[in-house]
Amino acid sequence: MTAHPEPDLVTADLAELRRLLDVRTARVDGQLALLAQRSEQHARDADEVHTRVTRLEHTRWPLPSLAALTGLAALAVALWQVLGR
Repeated sequence: MTAHPEPDLVTADLAELRRLLDVRTARVDGQLALLAQRSEQHARDADEVHTRVTRLEHTRWPLPSLAALTGLAALAVALWQVLGR
């Protein structure tokens, strides 16, 4: 009996393990790159939404001021009607 065939099996097993490790590492690297890309896209989307909301807030109608002006106009019309008789 010789000890020669056994080291070949160990070498083949180690080569297979190394190949599997390389494949899994490449797969994990690809998944991490995809997650990083998605994270950047979500950050860009969040910034865009924030910008749009800020723009909408600046262009909205000032409802409390509008309500006060409407009340004053109604008061003026009522006084005009009372005094006009």
